[in-house]
Amino acid sequence: MRKRSPLKNKRLLVGVTGSVAAYKAVELVRRLKDEEADVRVAMTSASLNFITPLSLELASGAKPLTGLWEEPLAHVNLAAWAEFFIVAPATANTLGKLANGIADDLLSAFFLAWHGRTLIAPAMNPGMYTHDAFRKNLEFLRSIGVTEIAPETGALACGAEGVGRMAGIESIIEGARSAFIPRDLEGQSILVTAGPTREPLDPVRFISNRSSGKMGFALARAAASRGAAVTLVTGPTALTPPSGIEKLIRVETAKEMMESVLKEAPSSRILVMAAAPADFTPESSSSEKIAKSGRYDLKLKATHDILLEVSRMKRRPFTVGFAAETGPLFERAQEKLRKKDLDMIIFNDVTKAGAGFDCDTNQVSIFGRDAHREDVPVMGKEELAHLLLDRIMVLLPGTNLKANK
Repeated sequence: MRKRSPLKNKRLLVGVTGSVAAYKAVELVRRLKDEEADVRVAMTSASLNFITPLSLELASGAKPLTGLWEEPLAHVNLAAWAEFFIVAPATANTLGKLANGIADDLLSAFFLAWHGRTLIAPAMNPGMYTHDAFRKNLEFLRSIGVTEIAPETGALACGAEGVGRMAGIESIIEGARSAFIPRDLEGQSILVTAGPTREPLDPVRFISNRSSGKMGFALARAAASRGAAVTLVTGPTALTPPSGIEKLIRVETAKEMMESVLKEAPSSRILVMAAAPADFTPESSSSEKIAKSGRYDLKLKATHDILLEVSRMKRRPFTVGFAAETGPLFERAQEKLRKKDLDMIIFNDVTKAGAGFDCDTNQVSIFGRDAHREDVPVMGKEELAHLLLDRIMVLLPGTNLKANK
């Protein structure tokens, strides 16, 4: 599998501060190393109450710095070395120092010597996160270009319930990746669909399919990271919504998905229909649970064809469809391309290794209106998402982008 990460060989400094969430920094650093980044760690004295330097040394492969006087001019040398600065977890105390130019420890001194891109992942009690004094500091940091990966809402270690739990590791990694991805899709509005739909038999049962939504979520995440205004319409999935998207619309049934797509499509430049809406739905649905018996006859009817409905619109977006088949049935994809007046279709054989449902990889063939077939090898869905966006922008009328080979 080919893997592409914008963090490969990038020099990242991770600052760890005195929050209970400091233990999560080990996983963050490990994941950054998996992205082939060069990672160094700087710790505040308060963070040593929650995690040992040895844990972070094993994760990063380098001894963390824990004090301003540990190495001569460490803050200046780190500022010359680093390409990106991440503070995770970021406490109210440390962020207050950064916002007010205080330089009494390694992290705050580094920040004053540093004039590059910074990402913060706050972690604190809800009362602290919502306090006027902290909000003033946070707004100032944002105003000078610091990117916040906002905390989550939930139960905190202090026993409180509310906003303040450090964002998930994947969201922080995503924020770091975005800093190194060209924002070449700014000004483009992209509508992406993802996941399966559920067609109810009764209040507790439904028919569905094996789509996980991973490809659609990867496309939405990639488009947002490149500056596009993304609307994501998703069926039921277990995935965390990508950060940076403008609108998230959750639906259950194929009918609800169609209604959402038809509503959003007129204001979108591009539609990527990566979802797998059900082809059939029960002719009738019971309002009460159907009792189990020896036999139950299920009658189905076809759902509305969303792409066909889009093709009938007077003002429709550049439209990309997907065709999942069991076998090399390329002619079906080409027929779908013509019948539904698509601008591009992505074919994949779900019986192939690394290309089935719920995989983190995919292997596809791309068809445009000229019927030319481009076979793409197995690769991660994140990398494939960027490749598909590259191909879309080549074919999109009014753009001058060249395909990335």
